[in-house]
Amino acid sequence: MQSYFSGFQKPHASALKTLPLASRRRWLGLLALTAALSVPFGTASAAPAKGGAANLAMVGEPQGLDPMTSTADLVGTIMQHVYEPLYTFDANWNMAPMLAESLPQVSKDGLSYTIPLRKGVKFHNGREMNADDVVASLTRWMELSPRGKAVGKEVASLKAKGPLSVELKLKAPYAPLLAQLALPSGMAAIMAKESIAPQLKDFIGTGPYKFKERKPDQYTVLVRHDGYSARKEPASGYAGRREAVLDELRFVPVPNANTRVEGVLSGQFQYADLLPVDAAGRIDKAGASVVPIVTKNFGFPYIVFNTKEGLLTSQPLRRAVQAAVGEGEMLAAAFGDNRFFVVEPNFFPKGTPYYSPAGSNLYNERNPALGKELAAKAGYSGQPVRIMASRQYEFHYNMALVMAEQLKKAGFKTDLQVVDWATLVQRRNDAKLWDVYFTHSGLFPEPMLSPPQLGDGAPGWWETPAKKATLAAFNQEANIAKRGALWGKVQQTVYDEVPFIEVGKFNALSARSAKLEGYTPSIWPFFWNTGLAK
Repeated sequence: MQSYFSGFQKPHASALKTLPLASRRRWLGLLALTAALSVPFGTASAAPAKGGAANLAMVGEPQGLDPMTSTADLVGTIMQHVYEPLYTFDANWNMAPMLAESLPQVSKDGLSYTIPLRKGVKFHNGREMNADDVVASLTRWMELSPRGKAVGKEVASLKAKGPLSVELKLKAPYAPLLAQLALPSGMAAIMAKESIAPQLKDFIGTGPYKFKERKPDQYTVLVRHDGYSARKEPASGYAGRREAVLDELRFVPVPNANTRVEGVLSGQFQYADLLPVDAAGRIDKAGASVVPIVTKNFGFPYIVFNTKEGLLTSQPLRRAVQAAVGEGEMLAAAFGDNRFFVVEPNFFPKGTPYYSPAGSNLYNERNPALGKELAAKAGYSGQPVRIMASRQYEFHYNMALVMAEQLKKAGFKTDLQVVDWATLVQRRNDAKLWDVYFTHSGLFPEPMLSPPQLGDGAPGWWETPAKKATLAAFNQEANIAKRGALWGKVQQTVYDEVPFIEVGKFNALSARSAKLEGYTPSIWPFFWNTGLAK
């Protein structure tokens, strides 16, 4: 990732002028953290001692623990310890085998993938994994997951070829296949086939930890899988050798961001995820006991529009909203210090294969007069725009506040609905309940990995002929130079049809106890190879 994403361009400082003086001053404590900025895969410390339990403060309660049915990062973060995919990403975001023995054998026409499986991998129930488990799991993934559904449309057949080999045949070349199989969010998790028929009844995977207990709104506990079959290669990103060093992982929902801050400062939590960046000064002053984790090029916030039901099924009205909002103002309110965000229209940074200025004239317009004019032409008659956001991600909430004010200036009525994250994830699946919601995603080297709205069936339900045509051309091209040019057409289609608005890019702040050894900073935090100092 460090070589792939060379860094953000600095935006104009004028965006900060939208904040009150007191709010601007609070960012001064961040100055000491410049040197702490790290890439998504940082360097782990020496091998930690075995044993103990870690309390891990997450942003909220997962709405469930099935990693296929939810694209929520929180679910993927927890369950990637229980389940594993066929392939994963190493520290440089290259593809690497996990449950597969090696990279697949691919036919010359790019249509047939033969995937060899590792021998002797044991599920949490003691049975060895085989090809039937993989076929059953991937079939379920292609039926349930938005990304899986998108892949499923490309698949001609999937079958076992002996006990430790799977053959997947495509209808046409599909360049993102292995990356789709590797993503922890909406994971193509390999499950024991007896646990998923006819529905998921037990969380039986192959991961270094196994599910023990969940008490909603209190904790989810995972315990070491003593029969775990680790890879032999050195650990690298999500790839290579994994070891359950800790006896227990306790994922604790802590919806209030300030409570997460106080908990990690007091030692109650050994890790606290996604903290408000204005807490960085306090964390830095805590001394050697708490370590700030600033993940550079973490991801992008984006605003999803409901194209299935309600007010914003009208593309002209979505265009009116697009013209009225100012992404720079939203980012300034969300992050404050311009070293933590970048205001730019391109979905991928300069210097990467998928950089494109396509659609840039429709970004950060902040033109209420034009928005009002376009809304009138589209027949807007005063219906409220229902905006959903959660305070568990404080930057979502701050951006939603700004967007609501921007829309009011353009003559829109707004209904800002502030809910906890689990409720938002549940409600966004019901098209009758919302018009807009705020979320975010990691920034990955393969465009099809995110957002899930580029797949099929994700909330927002964007399906148009232009989407289908541009994505088909993009996904069938294997040459990265040619794919780069084709990505510009996809990006232009997003700007033209407004299924979502990518607000910009940001760096993320988390923190850990200095006693949590071996931790490797990453987009989806993982805690194998991690232990507690005695």
